[in-house]
Amino acid sequence: MNILTKFACICSLCLIGITSAQAQKKGFAIGIKGGVNLSRLTMGDVFTTRYDDNGNAYLGYDGKEVRDNLKQSFSTRTGAVGGIYARFGRTIFIQPEVLVSTKGGTFDIIKNDGQTPTTTSVNVKYSNIDVPLLMGLKAGPIRILAGPVTSFRIGDNQRLRDAFKQYTSNLNDAMSEATFGYQFGAGLDIGNISLDVRKEGSFTNLASFELDGIPADGKGSLKQKITSWQVTLGLKII
Repeated sequence: MNILTKFACICSLCLIGITSAQAQKKGFAIGIKGGVNLSRLTMGDVFTTRYDDNGNAYLGYDGKEVRDNLKQSFSTRTGAVGGIYARFGRTIFIQPEVLVSTKGGTFDIIKNDGQTPTTTSVNVKYSNIDVPLLMGLKAGPIRILAGPVTSFRIGDNQRLRDAFKQYTSNLNDAMSEATFGYQFGAGLDIGNISLDVRKEGSFTNLASFELDGIPADGKGSLKQKITSWQVTLGLKII
């Protein structure tokens, strides 16, 4: 089942739920929302051999194979998020959403082919469709909510692939088409306006591949995940 088929099934389920809720006309809302993501990549710290375009180990000034340091960064990237949500229930509620979002992050490559190591920062940006399915509790205008989120990747800026091609020949399946994670946070409702602040994490890897050669630190693979904070404003239209 490809990404578009999965997305169509999810949308169909959402529409079925919305139709049922409209028939009941009780404890139901539907709206639009938009805001920002502040995201960061996590991947640990790995030393591994660099290879040239012909697949040969790159040699440094001293004639030895170069082992570069692939290192996670604490830098964050700002992206946009927007879409629709529905809410079923009053005090205890279920809130499915379908959102288009951009996320990303930065990691460093410390190259050691000269007497002085040089650091290159790689800025990664990708677009996806996020489908959170949240459960929450509402007391007055304040809400708390949490639940799983599935993210389907629909595009990226290719910088991740370009950066990793010198360290692995296993890039075909390196990028995941879908990741599974969680969201939790709090919200505030004032009239038809809502404000949400959430933390998002991932159970599965955004990218995962085996490294060529024998890494200096014994790690034979590299795994990237993403964490983010999301701030959105919503408008209830039903």
